[in-house]
Amino acid sequence: MASAAEQLAANMNMGSFAKATELHKRLLFTLGALLVYRIGTYVPIPGINSEAFLAFFQNPDGQRGILDMFNMFSGGAVERMAVFALNVMPYISASIIVQLMGAVYPPWEKLKKEGGESGRKQLNQYTRYLTVFLALAQSFGIAAGLNAQAGLIDQPGIFFIISTVTTLTGGTMFLMWLGEQVTARGVGNGISLIIFAGIVAVLPSTVARLLGLAQQGQMSAFTLLFIAIMAVAVIVFIVFMERAQRRLLIQYPKRQEGNRMTGGERSFLPLKVNTAGVIPAIFASSLLMLPTTVATFTAQANLPEWMSWLPLVTAQLTHGQPLFMILYAVLIVFFCFFYTSITFNPEDTAENLRKYGGFLPGIRPGKRTAEYLDYVLTRLTVIGAAYITAVCLLPEFLVSSLGNSLYFGGTSILIVVSVTMDTVAQIQSQLLAHQYEGLIKKAKLRGRGGRGGAAPARR
Repeated sequence: MASAAEQLAANMNMGSFAKATELHKRLLFTLGALLVYRIGTYVPIPGINSEAFLAFFQNPDGQRGILDMFNMFSGGAVERMAVFALNVMPYISASIIVQLMGAVYPPWEKLKKEGGESGRKQLNQYTRYLTVFLALAQSFGIAAGLNAQAGLIDQPGIFFIISTVTTLTGGTMFLMWLGEQVTARGVGNGISLIIFAGIVAVLPSTVARLLGLAQQGQMSAFTLLFIAIMAVAVIVFIVFMERAQRRLLIQYPKRQEGNRMTGGERSFLPLKVNTAGVIPAIFASSLLMLPTTVATFTAQANLPEWMSWLPLVTAQLTHGQPLFMILYAVLIVFFCFFYTSITFNPEDTAENLRKYGGFLPGIRPGKRTAEYLDYVLTRLTVIGAAYITAVCLLPEFLVSSLGNSLYFGGTSILIVVSVTMDTVAQIQSQLLAHQYEGLIKKAKLRGRGGRGGAAPARR
């Protein structure tokens, strides 16, 4: 089975691409939106002392945890304290909460299952409202933390807090709107592409920093070569696992229609090994951001006696620490099973197969089919969860052995590879749709000409 990239290379030629004007418009719109996003990552918030904040951020002795991850996802916007410093992380956190509530809160569960398109629109609206609330809370925490730090801002006070909260929340809202516009009028998923652009933007500086460490003698050439080989091997492994699937044979019975037999076709039900995609890694990373955020802004605060344990616990929830890796793995496995359960329903699939007369050979339609699908899906989810956990924890083990010199994570690699594959697949579908549209137009023109003129001669 050829990959999307191989199919794109086989079907794409300059002639077909040049004629796909709609695809040109979509690609230009997507590139323009990403350009606007990148410009916004260089616009600082009002009142910030950029040089002092950059020195604070790059202090090797500082505990930044969350700030490093925010900076990676935002394409360096955090170290410049730009208007897009929050990026789309509040939207991702809101999506987590809404999806969890959709599984445990009966009214929202009813909206998701029985509401159809209107129910999904209403849940999306709830997600937007919650995004605003989370963005306000996170931006207020950042503003209060910056206001308490001496030398980072020009004029501390209530006006700085209000302007920072307004700017950061407005930046997140704008990015959410921009992502929705890219999804509707561009190519690919807008929110995923924004995160993708942020990660790719810091990749050259990351490579340059690793080369600088090797040049200065702080990292051996063998270690650098090992990291490069491991990165390539991990990317190949991710592509293989994202394409892997279990195909279940579906048989349709033969039936008599007049004097001829119809039916008896065979098809396949593809079940991806990683049904949840990259969502579990993003969700787990987002939740683990909270303790490190607390640690960052309470490091220099005078805590009461009964909260003296907080710095000790949050210090263990940083990259490379055993407690962080254990919680990371547990959250990834949980979200793999949770997201798979809400995206694929074995009972509904079995019922649809029964309605259309399809069945799995050797398995009775209905309840037994649903049980078998659940059994197969559970085994696949175990493999998929183990794969995502391994990819995400491998860089963490390197961080624990090499220190904080490694500046990329498994989550970022997963996002980059997955978004690239999805975008390539969408471009290919756009090209194929354009080719089919051209063939249909030619067939219609030939049909009209044939009806008006003489019948073609047969050889």
